[in-house]
Amino acid sequence: MVTIKVYSTPTCPYCRMVKDFLKQNKIEFEDIDVAADVEAAKEMVAKSGQMAVPVLDIDGTIIVGADLRAIKRALNLGG
Repeated sequence: MVTIKVYSTPTCPYCRMVKDFLKQNKIEFEDIDVAADVEAAKEMVAKSGQMAVPVLDIDGTIIVGADLRAIKRALNLGG
């Protein structure tokens, strides 16, 4: 099974879009609120080199931003 972490903030519309996409496709993921969790924010920056959200970690593949095409590729959904 694929492990997915979504580093996000509650007010980010792109984060919401990515999470809605995953939910619509019935894909389980861990939602990590980097606005509330400083250690998670540090982990996100260490993985991505970015402060921007969303950041997805799909089994070690890091995707920065709401790049649905890259997310589909990482999940073998076509795209």
